[in-house]
Amino acid sequence: MDYLLKTVSQLRPMLLGFRKQAGLTQEQVAQRLGISQQSYAAFEAHPESASVDRLFRVLRLFAVEMRLSAPAAAQSAAPKPGAKPRKREDW
Repeated sequence: MDYLLKTVSQLRPMLLGFRKQAGLTQEQVAQRLGISQQSYAAFEAHPESASVDRLFRVLRLFAVEMRLSAPAAAQSAAPKPGAKPRKREDW
């Protein structure tokens, strides 16, 4: 089943659902990741502050793959292969 993720606030309930679907407790997930239960609980409570690497490690543990797609209008505006990159903006 596919889940649409549009905001980081949606990560927490999705991660919780994936963990429960896998039949795992926070303690079991933490053991498999080699971290403490408290560390995993903090990650699950605030996944938006975690690194992308940590998020991917957890998603792999739940056998979840991530797909990124752009709306049709945005796809037509995508740079062509071999095109020079735009000037980088300061955030």
